[in-house]
Amino acid sequence: MTQKTITRADIAESLYQELGFSHADAFKLIDKTLTYIIEAFERGEEVKLAHFASFIPHKKSERMGRNPKTGQSHVITPRTVLSFKPSHSFKSKIK
Repeated sequence: MTQKTITRADIAESLYQELGFSHADAFKLIDKTLTYIIEAFERGEEVKLAHFASFIPHKKSERMGRNPKTGQSHVITPRTVLSFKPSHSFKSKIK
């Protein structure tokens, strides 16, 4: 089974064809949208896109980890991870 990866260029082309944006404006729209979302994550805010999904940042504290291959212990630094929670309408469309 061959899977296609949707890229920013594919989305921009769709905006160009379906909504009449120029290619440059379509890329600017995508870039600005993604920048706005990333800035919200940097502030620790949750992002909800209606009828699509929620992206929820979770802070992970420092902890001890172990390399399973060597058994050597090391410190895993604190970090923020994102969880993706699809909306009910999104889930029903992909079933």
